[in-house]
Amino acid sequence: MKVELVTNLKRQATKILADLHHSREPVLITEHGQPSAYLVDVQDYEFMQRRLELLEGLSRGERAVLEERTHCQREAREKMSKWLK
Repeated sequence: MKVELVTNLKRQATKILADLHHSREPVLITEHGQPSAYLVDVQDYEFMQRRLELLEGLSRGERAVLEERTHCQREAREKMSKWLK
């Protein structure tokens, strides 16, 4: 992973962004020697967001099973038929 100082980002934003788009490798921005932010490509960020949404949905489903908040197939079909009318 590439690491850049925040001052370099201020001075060379166009070059750093061009490198980011070319390599698609995240850039860690540091401030006073400490990690401050990650700079990532838009497509990669959107992909990560979709992945998180999917994982959250799976987690909710898993929790529903553990808490026995599920329906048998017949009940599910009845509920769905009401929605699809």
